[in-house]
Amino acid sequence: MSVCRDVRSAVSPPPACLMLTSYSDDEALFGAIMAGASGYLLKQITGVDLVGAVRTIAAGGSLLDAKATAVVLERLRKGDEPADPRFESLSPQERRILAYIADGLTNRQIGAEMFLAEKTVKNYVSSLLHKLGFSRRTEAAVYAADRRRAGHR
Repeated sequence: MSVCRDVRSAVSPPPACLMLTSYSDDEALFGAIMAGASGYLLKQITGVDLVGAVRTIAAGGSLLDAKATAVVLERLRKGDEPADPRFESLSPQERRILAYIADGLTNRQIGAEMFLAEKTVKNYVSSLLHKLGFSRRTEAAVYAADRRRAGHR
């Protein structure tokens, strides 16, 4: 996202930017929109669709989902509640794992979902527990569930 922001601020007129990512969460989309991206696609896109997306963006179009963009714009209009610095300290990968923990998945199941070794997931879980100040996975699950109920991702 910082590359998009830097390129768009360094060149006049600013070029259109297309974000290609493996994260489909609201935070990543919010960051892309705030960086000035004209499109946001998941890496699972086919080559043909990617070429079409590049052509759409080059022609001045946008590839931002209308519903997702509306959520981001509403968030901007109402202003965010103060950010939780503990949650903000988590990497995008740790945030995804936290969401899976809240869903009740085991390390093995999370690894299968994210194509990671179970040991790698265990390391991420240890890191996110430390950053959040928790000693148990259950505490993290409750924390994540509370965030969801409050409308956070």
